[in-house]
Amino acid sequence: MLRKFVTLYRHIIDEERKYPDATGELSDLLADIALACKVISLEVNRAGLIDLMGVTGTENVHGEQVKKLDEYAHDTLVRAMEVSGHLCAIASEESEDYIPVNEKFMGERPLSKYIIHFDPLDGSSNIDANISIGTIFSIYKRKSESGPGTLEDCLQQGTNQVAAGYIIYGSSTIMVYTTGRGVHGFTLDPTVGEFLLFYENIKIPKRSKTYSINEGNYTKWSEGLRKYVDDLKSDNKAAGRPYSARYVGSLVADFHRNLLYGGLFMYPGDTKNPNGKLRLLYEANPLAFIVEQAGGRASSGSQRILEIVPLNLHQKTPLFIGSEEDVVEAEKYLKMK
Repeated sequence: MLRKFVTLYRHIIDEERKYPDATGELSDLLADIALACKVISLEVNRAGLIDLMGVTGTENVHGEQVKKLDEYAHDTLVRAMEVSGHLCAIASEESEDYIPVNEKFMGERPLSKYIIHFDPLDGSSNIDANISIGTIFSIYKRKSESGPGTLEDCLQQGTNQVAAGYIIYGSSTIMVYTTGRGVHGFTLDPTVGEFLLFYENIKIPKRSKTYSINEGNYTKWSEGLRKYVDDLKSDNKAAGRPYSARYVGSLVADFHRNLLYGGLFMYPGDTKNPNGKLRLLYEANPLAFIVEQAGGRASSGSQRILEIVPLNLHQKTPLFIGSEEDVVEAEKYLKMK
């Protein structure tokens, strides 16, 4: 049931009060992210009317065609984050290198303590088809002592995250976030321009009856993964099967559905892409932090996602994420030769 007068910022401040030593900087940063994503949401909803559909004619660092909305979302978030006064570095999936924040934007504080990673517009290949897309973000404390951030600040394990979340632009705009004390979701009410609390302390079911994977790559999978998916589709009522397939092809949309109802999202490595195609820092880590806070599990198939040591900004990883018992079961099959 919608708690009409619990806004995102009020909720963040209430959580902050549980920490007597909190400075309020993280709360302000989360509010800045929400504001930037309100702007992006507005443009997503009217993209076809203001010539933001289609591609720019350029490629990003991954060799992918850059959509106009990709570029708009990246620029909006970078501008909003630079002037927040709380960041020393910004890393975006659309940028080849990290962006050290100029000291003139770092406010009067002696030390801007945070760095942020974000995927500005996840699922952008679905933009022109009007399918749900989203923004994913992840926040860490810096390691360097002062000044603009460094590469070392940006290359941290997911276990060091202090906050993570995503915004999904669909039939409604929803923001889900965690600061390590549960997962909470807010729906944007366009009549008042505020994110209002809708999902409090989300818990993902331990086991599900749905899976999400691109089965068009079946012949490129490992034998263990093929057997696992075949078993999920088998007629075995005693094992709670068959499972239902639910695959949108937009990570944030597939993940959001599974978070609420239970499910397993899989993007494996295969013979064409041994490390998969999802980015550790911009997609896998923030969603892994969220799902673990909701009682779920996230794995590369052989290792906990949050424990992977990143070696570069655009490192890729296979991803198996969702209901805990389903992920554990998938890991067992993946060990098969």
